[in-house]
Amino acid sequence: MAAKNPDDLATAILKTKQKPNRLLVEEAINDDNSVVSLSQAKMDELMLFRGDTVLLKGKKRRETVCIVLSDETCPSEKIRMNRCIRNNLRVRLGDVVSIQPCPDVKYGKRIHVLPIDDTVEGLSGSLFEVYLKPYFLEAYRPIHKGDLFLVRGGMRAVEFKVVETDPSPYCIVAPDTVIHCDGEPIKREEEEESLNEVGYDDIGGCRKQLAQIKEMVELPLRHPSLFRAIGVKPPRGILLYGPPGTGKTLIARAVANETGAFFFLINGPEIMSKLAGESESNLRKAFEEAEKNAPSIIFIDELDAIAPKREKTHGEVERRIVSQLLTLMDGLKQRAHVIVMAATNRPNSIDAALRRFGEGAFYLHSSLSSFFLWLVLIRGKCNFLFSRKPNIPSQKNAAGENAWNTVTKPSSSNGICLRTFTADYFANDIVALFKTL
Repeated sequence: MAAKNPDDLATAILKTKQKPNRLLVEEAINDDNSVVSLSQAKMDELMLFRGDTVLLKGKKRRETVCIVLSDETCPSEKIRMNRCIRNNLRVRLGDVVSIQPCPDVKYGKRIHVLPIDDTVEGLSGSLFEVYLKPYFLEAYRPIHKGDLFLVRGGMRAVEFKVVETDPSPYCIVAPDTVIHCDGEPIKREEEEESLNEVGYDDIGGCRKQLAQIKEMVELPLRHPSLFRAIGVKPPRGILLYGPPGTGKTLIARAVANETGAFFFLINGPEIMSKLAGESESNLRKAFEEAEKNAPSIIFIDELDAIAPKREKTHGEVERRIVSQLLTLMDGLKQRAHVIVMAATNRPNSIDAALRRFGEGAFYLHSSLSSFFLWLVLIRGKCNFLFSRKPNIPSQKNAAGENAWNTVTKPSSSNGICLRTFTADYFANDIVALFKTL
């Protein structure tokens, strides 16, 4: 048996495990916000029946509930859902979702839904009578807290958000369920902010670092009983250091979104105060808040601004902050499920006590001038583009071959293909590429 590549072993934790209930997302034939379709063979394999309620899990720990129906034209390894369901799960066509039975879903006593502000501008009349009542009437639709759904009626389409359900977090809207729709419409900006949450798939060129992060941070936060059973103490501090723009802050936000942990951001320069003792007090409050909301992640950006080497600093405030931070790190309860992450681009200027063995520091480095990392970043951001060759003069390489290479094969479903050029092209050529797309 051939030995595995060390790089493959280092990033094995990032690979999606093959399971019968993990399916590829495909566009739905019928545009119903509450229905997903599977092949009858897959439904039999998962022991699902027509009309069952299922729980779907997507990216960034997003969940929703739907009714499952059979579709003989659907491939066995795929699941069909419309755009509304995909947005609720934070997935796109071709992504993987997991499906499982949800037999314990109950009829709702009451639900609270509110419209999105830009879809009700200039609209008069009762939203309940025109939109919500026809949508839910005798449909027995399952809904999940936080879901968005689009309702068409009265020559308009209005988007609603499920603010609360009783019971929580999901229920079935039955004929006797009370539907509340009173309140100020939700601002679109707030929803777009949540839609733009960063995940692991949004980070390119940091696979090894992400694998280490998942092993040292995500596993202890999501499976603490596993570490207790084997008697391993997970690291409580992770130091990310590398050049500016290599994804240090992005990784911390992605971990918080993917794990569902409480995220407390501390910007180094902002925590400094002229008042004696206020900076240390701000640090203590941050750690107390994190312990109350465990599992949680405390992220200290620009650590070198608040924790310089004590022997080289002349200010008493900086020395006290370093001592306070060390005390708080050592004082974290072993089972508090709080992990401290910090980022800096000047690791040598940080006090040595914060870089001691056991803090779990590792070097995060990615040279964005390299062809491979540019390719990874472009593939991550442009996987929705169809194959299209930019209008850039063709060049020949040393072998006399055209410099353009097809890097990814077209998808059989949507023909998605990304073309890029060889290592002779760098940042300026990347800009030229985007201008022609």
